[in-house]
Amino acid sequence: MAKTISIFNNKGGVGKTTYLYHVSHLLSQRGSTVLMVDCDGQCNLTAYSLSDSDIKKAWSPAGNSIFRNIEPVYRTTGDIRARGPSPVINAKGELYIVPGDLKLSDFEDRLGDTWSGARGGSEPDLRAQSALHRYIQWAAEKVGADLVMIDLGPNLGALNRAVLATSDYFITPVAPDLFSIQGTENLGAKLVSWRKDWDLINASWNDPELSIPRGRPTYLGYVVQRHNIRSNATGMTAGWQIYGNDLEPAIQNNIVAKLGPLNQVADWEDYKLGQIPNLHSLIPYSMDAKKPIFYCNSSDGLRGAHIATARDSAEHFREIVETIEEVSTW
Repeated sequence: MAKTISIFNNKGGVGKTTYLYHVSHLLSQRGSTVLMVDCDGQCNLTAYSLSDSDIKKAWSPAGNSIFRNIEPVYRTTGDIRARGPSPVINAKGELYIVPGDLKLSDFEDRLGDTWSGARGGSEPDLRAQSALHRYIQWAAEKVGADLVMIDLGPNLGALNRAVLATSDYFITPVAPDLFSIQGTENLGAKLVSWRKDWDLINASWNDPELSIPRGRPTYLGYVVQRHNIRSNATGMTAGWQIYGNDLEPAIQNNIVAKLGPLNQVADWEDYKLGQIPNLHSLIPYSMDAKKPIFYCNSSDGLRGAHIATARDSAEHFREIVETIEEVSTW
């Protein structure tokens, strides 16, 4: 069965979508079959991965977006649909995406309204709470995925509660700034609360015909994003290093210490999984070409030193790609 990893932080603007997109391309290039799932209402991962015409098709009534696949549950007219994921353009391996949809945010209210009933064992309410879980499982089996990589919006709402519950693991991209540090403060506590509720649901539900999430995602660690490179031990500017030094203690206190007693943290000594520098003007070229930075070249508008910088950028992701490949064998 595919391992499912959510890329999540309740603080936005940390480059999580760019990170997920590039890591997924490298994993598929190296031989894994990867399914990306866009559960962020901004749909940036979808815009990166598909042509505009394919996105319009995905959003149509007969489309295969994440919302269209759970729409009958949202409307209380039926159960999940079986519409397969889309191949990602410009991939150099087996890489697919369940397209995002602006309408997915409408499902948040349905999830909020059915949460209490689900905890009480109501099957209709459990069908709503497990709809995303069950569709993602089906889609992964449909494409034979080894790994499922899920992009989540920056909040602690009902939608992310449902998606994190179906995840085996999660990673938090962070920036070395005050806001990212503060963003970790209530994340661990919220996950502990959600774990208690999902444990209650799983203990009271005994029908194997309806698969429901375990609600026990394991924390793998964090990735430092968008820092400015300097030739010192940390590789950061002095200003960013101040906050960079505070990240590990914040992660330890706010996430690891709270999830550790629940056996929801990976057994690492250091939870820093990697460090992705600010690639500045290369990102717009990449997004315009709908290619990872390391696939871009002169035909995509790059000139001079940018070509070598783009080509070599894959090295920045190597450590985390190898870690995820290791996790996929657990």
